[in-house]
Amino acid sequence: MKTTDLLRTGTRNAFRSKTRTILTVLSLFVGAFTLTLTTALGAGVSDYVTKQVSSLGSQDVLLVQRAATAAGSGPQKYDPSAGGTSAGSAGAPSPLGASGGTLSETDLETIRGIEGVDRVAPVQQVAVDWIAHDGGDKYQLTINATSSITKSDLAAGAQLDQESSANQLVLPQDYVQPLGFASDDAAVGTDVTLGLTDAKGQAQTVTAHIVGVARTSLLATGAGANNALIDALSSSQRAGLNSRAGYQVAIAYVAGEPTAQRIDDLKHALTDEGFTGQTVEDQLGTIQTVINGIIGVLNAFAIVALIAAAFGIVNTLFMSVQERTREIGLMKAMGMSSRRVFALFSTEAIVIGFLGSVLGVVVAMLLGTGISAVAAAGPLASLPGLTLLLFQPQAIVFVILAIMLIAFLAGVLPARRAARQNPIDSLRYE
Repeated sequence: MKTTDLLRTGTRNAFRSKTRTILTVLSLFVGAFTLTLTTALGAGVSDYVTKQVSSLGSQDVLLVQRAATAAGSGPQKYDPSAGGTSAGSAGAPSPLGASGGTLSETDLETIRGIEGVDRVAPVQQVAVDWIAHDGGDKYQLTINATSSITKSDLAAGAQLDQESSANQLVLPQDYVQPLGFASDDAAVGTDVTLGLTDAKGQAQTVTAHIVGVARTSLLATGAGANNALIDALSSSQRAGLNSRAGYQVAIAYVAGEPTAQRIDDLKHALTDEGFTGQTVEDQLGTIQTVINGIIGVLNAFAIVALIAAAFGIVNTLFMSVQERTREIGLMKAMGMSSRRVFALFSTEAIVIGFLGSVLGVVVAMLLGTGISAVAAAGPLASLPGLTLLLFQPQAIVFVILAIMLIAFLAGVLPARRAARQNPIDSLRYE
């Protein structure tokens, strides 16, 4: 029997008992459908996070803070040399999660002296009460503390110019209509007023120029402000104070090419001096870990379904072998080798696996595409660029091949039993 005849015969034999085969295919369909959707969900969310991380830019910087001391249970004694945890916070919690005390000017000089550090810029915490345009309604606003090292996902306008002396602001997209602008482009190039309260409790205002409008981001919240605007807000906020409080976080720029080895060496050098240094990717790594964990749990359910389907294939082929015992004996008596008999029944298993996997993948893609479109226009409209279910060709091929492999392995035992049958005994079988 030629290979083409073997494939044709195996495909035809798979449908001798249509009801049994269809039920087995449907059990594989469930596993393929679930695995395709969970794989697409993981790819879609991971792709969005990757895009957000890449849009942040600034691969040559480390966020530096004091190393947190190991804390036991109960209240801990105050160490005046470690700096305070409230200084410079402007009454607002640090968005960067600093927990080891504030950085003094002496600390900044120490960091500047570490080999591999090009320059150091402290992150000034500023708290804005409201934003308004042309005397209109006032809206609460927060300033993204990492504006100086990140890039915005712009819907209109340009990125912040950190070297400019003008007070520049990147406005979040959801503020455009409330502030009275007709569109994102209409907001670019206009001035807005920022209101804040100084250290004496007095109201202060600062004028800022909108240079861009940013889309909503999963990884960065608040408006972007350049160094000039941050300095202006900080000066107004500290009105009446003669000294500057400490900083919770500082930005260390890596000297030279920011290779992985150079950044790792710099992290160790900072640790030796009592500081910790993290890249933006380090701080966002937890998000990816959580996503991978959730997708892993969902994939586990799909794998359980496939294992159950594998037992269905075993049962289907065992029954087929029993029903076709005399036929197997006749084929072997006419000269078909045991290897060919094994291949024939293995082909039947692979055909069942192929049909179940393709059916599950196709239905999952059709349904998933519709779900993604509805979600993008509805609940996820505030996260532009997010494709909830991203079907990648390599992932689709992997799912199909994986299920065909499972089907083949499930069919090994029945195919082996058929190949070992004695032709004389098989022909006598009633």
